[in-house]
Order: sequence, then structure tokens, then C-alpha cells
Amino acid sequence: MSSRIVVLLLLLASFGASFAAAQNSVPAAALVDNDFVHQQFGDSCSLEPKWQPMKGDLNGDGSEDIVIVARCKNVLIDQGEKNYLVVDPMDSFFGYGNPSITTSFAPDDPKLRGVSLLVIHGDGADGWRAATPLAKFVIINLPVKTLTVKKMKVKRKKLATAIYVEEAGADQMTAAIFWDGKKYRYQPLGSSME
Repeated sequence: MSSRIVVLLLLLASFGASFAAAQNSVPAAALVDNDFVHQQFGDSCSLEPKWQPMKGDLNGDGSEDIVIVARCKNVLIDQGEKNYLVVDPMDSFFGYGNPSITTSFAPDDPKLRGVSLLVIHGDGADGWRAATPLAKFVIINLPVKTLTVKKMKVKRKKLATAIYVEEAGADQMTAAIFWDGKKYRYQPLGSSME
């Protein structure tokens, strides 16, 4: 093989590796649009532009996961076809969280109706961008004012990545939603001060 061909092959390999690294370093907001949301969760959900997608390892498996805030009209209709699970951790915490019934519960504020958190558990090195994610969830019935993804202590010593929600409304509670190894749980943290 001539030295020119070897150099050309090395340059192509280097370019390919650089391109792959650049793809993984692209911010989530650049990769998440309504087409992505419709592909993953169906046409009843649309990206809520007020919030940027947030990344973190929510289920503790070492793969990057993503949380997307969306507005959904009928989350139950596409869950079979799009292979996601609708969950209601807040209403479960307060006694009854069957999404078949609690999807009809609506926040008092019309601006908050239909706001859902779309969560994709990533798989392998590609994380949430994997062709077949590990799992997908739609978390419903949260009156979201602000949202962030950070670590929290679970069971005194263990750290878990949680979705912190400052809730809109009169109570203005702050709560954490975290993966317990089997499902998403809601944990109120108290009133927030402004």
C-alpha cells in the first residue's frame, strides 16, 4: 500500500472519530425538536420551548438520560405504539396515581394543563440518543414552575440524580422526582421561598 493511501486512510479515520465526538458533544437542545418528540412520543406531545432539555443519569446505569418538558394532549393514546409508560408519581404519593384516571386531573392554571415531563433512559455509550432507548416515560400532573436535574441523597448515603420541580400555584412546593430502581417516586421537599 502506498504511503499516500495510508495517510488518506488515517485522515479519514481521524475525521470520522472527530465527527462522532462532535455529535456526542452537541447540546441536547440542538438535537431535540418537535420531530424528535413526535418520533419518540407521538403527535399528541409537542416540545414546550420555555424549558431546555436536561441531561443526567437518572436511573444510575452510567448512560446519559434526558428530561424534556412538553405539552401533551392525550398521553395514553400513543404509549403502546411508541413504547413508553405514563406515570403519575405525585398523585401516587398522595394516594392514587393510576394514569388511566389521573390524566383527567388538571391543574387549576390553564397554562399548566397538559405539561408533562418526557424522560428517556439511555442505553450504552449513545445514551438517550440510542436507536432503541432502554425505557421511556411520560410523567404527568406536575404544576411545573421551574425545573432542574441535580443529585440528591436517597436513603442517607446513596446519591441519585433527581428531577427537582418548583411547583407553580398557591403552595409553591419544591419536590424531587427520582428513580428508585423500579419506578419514579415523588418526594416533597417543602415550601419554596421567593
